[in-house]
Amino acid sequence: MLDNHQKNIATFIHLSTFSRFIIPFGNFIGPIVLWMANKEKSEFVDNHGKQAINFQMSILLYALILGLLSVPFFFFNLFSSFDFIDIDPFDGIHLNITEPSPLLYIGGGLGALAILGFILELVFIVIASLKARDGEMYHYPLTIDFLK
Repeated sequence: MLDNHQKNIATFIHLSTFSRFIIPFGNFIGPIVLWMANKEKSEFVDNHGKQAINFQMSILLYALILGLLSVPFFFFNLFSSFDFIDIDPFDGIHLNITEPSPLLYIGGGLGALAILGFILELVFIVIASLKARDGEMYHYPLTIDFLK
């Protein structure tokens, strides 16, 4: 039988990932500290701690992959459009705005995907916190199980 203390610890493990907005790498430090201090006391807390840490590690991996994919598109687009400014000392500066490169659309799509991923991450953390508060198990979607 779960008591309120176990439910609260599991809830705070998930909510501690929001500490990244205050402390660098707080989304890892907070859950790891709470999980390590309480994993021996309850299997419920142990499972929620592993889920929160696995989710944060998965999000980091996905962000790195998305970043590595989007950076080349940004640089290719930047270097391919150097000819859009004509500087003529007798006539002034002219901007030649032409049709955007398809690379810009791909980079913009990856940026939109990153924003959508961030919003979904926040939603999943809140859902996991509510499930922990209610004493239910929760498995984050698209999570790689680094800790088993």
